[in-house]
Amino acid sequence: MVDVWLPYGKTDLCVRVQARNLLGSIEPKEQAVCPDAKAEIERALKEPIPIGNKRLSEIALPESKVAIVVNDATRRTPTDVMLPPVLDELTLAGVKDENIVLIFGTGTHRPVTREEAVRLVGEAVFKRVKTVSHDCKAPDLVHVGNTRHGNKVYLNKVFAEANVKVLLGDVDFHYYAGYSGGRKSVLPAVAGEETIKHNHALMLHPHARPGVLAGNPVNEDMVEAAKFAKVDFILNVVTNSKGQIVKAFAGDLEQAFNEAVKLVDDMYRVVIDRRAEIVVVSCGGSPADINLYQAYKAIDSALEAVKRGGVIVLVAECPEGHGNQVFYDWMTRFGDLKTVEREIKKNFVLGGHKAYYLLKALSNHQIILVSALPDYYAANIFKLKTARAVNDALDEAFAIAGKAARVWVIPYGNFTLPQVKAVAEDSSQAVEPI
Repeated sequence: MVDVWLPYGKTDLCVRVQARNLLGSIEPKEQAVCPDAKAEIERALKEPIPIGNKRLSEIALPESKVAIVVNDATRRTPTDVMLPPVLDELTLAGVKDENIVLIFGTGTHRPVTREEAVRLVGEAVFKRVKTVSHDCKAPDLVHVGNTRHGNKVYLNKVFAEANVKVLLGDVDFHYYAGYSGGRKSVLPAVAGEETIKHNHALMLHPHARPGVLAGNPVNEDMVEAAKFAKVDFILNVVTNSKGQIVKAFAGDLEQAFNEAVKLVDDMYRVVIDRRAEIVVVSCGGSPADINLYQAYKAIDSALEAVKRGGVIVLVAECPEGHGNQVFYDWMTRFGDLKTVEREIKKNFVLGGHKAYYLLKALSNHQIILVSALPDYYAANIFKLKTARAVNDALDEAFAIAGKAARVWVIPYGNFTLPQVKAVAEDSSQAVEPI
């Protein structure tokens, strides 16, 4: 019997798998954490990418109005570590604190609470500069251009009208944008609701996949929007599975982001030799499993490692429930994949896309959820099987897939991208049907 520990909320659960069934644990190829996170941020700010690019302190002027976009509470970005050196750069340029605003890039998420804001940016920074949450429905959004995908790009007024625009974030896999970070701090982070809807409706394209940028219309649309915004400088980090900074990347919107992407691939794209009949996957703990809406990302990773008709055991606490009313409503109103797909093409609504992805996964697989979500919602609304303990869920998975079923375990599903060896060797990035 092999014990594998899985993050669950702010604690861990142990799943026990017979050695003869276990193919292994699909885990990140961890790299050394930088010994001094603040020093690493300062290094990146002093060595912007590409080489010879201007530092932030050389871009900003004393009279500049500066807008800095930071992530909200749904991501584990170490914003509190990243911000002080950025503010030091602006001070070096002579920018006054009253001319700096931090914008929480909430996209369509709820506003950041005061308590969350203090935790995210640190108390000293919270007291030092103004912070606001983006409102995607604000009446004063600014139109900055139209993309070649037909998207009318409307952005936060404070951000659009700033003299210096800075993006802070972290880079990891994203299930239809390819990767988080970089341009995503503009669209969806500070974009208007209709702009976000148009962009996310592009997710039905076959290249809108985790780890894919080339030919991905969601990514291309986001890049165009960020270029329209005339972003001056970004600071992105890549973290390990515990959220600790491995390396920081600063400078040009695209080039600094692309360097971060290379490191993400090195750490989190994990080649496997075969798919399994059962995959036990954890999101990676809080905040990745704060609700079912966020936790779905782990299912997407598991789909890369499970056979068609296989079983996924999702370990996600979901203390905030389902996490999105539209997600809930679409599962209630439509309930089948073809109807949801037609609705996305006809009238895309944010949150509905999550119903599409979940129903698509359920069309070829059975999913057992281990969480705090009431069974009524998990089973009746979201069509998931449920278990209160991870080992009970695994027993049920064996009852479905057979006692000889092989098992992969993925402890950090929201951040890890399994890739079957034959696919990894195919430069076209075609995938085995799932």
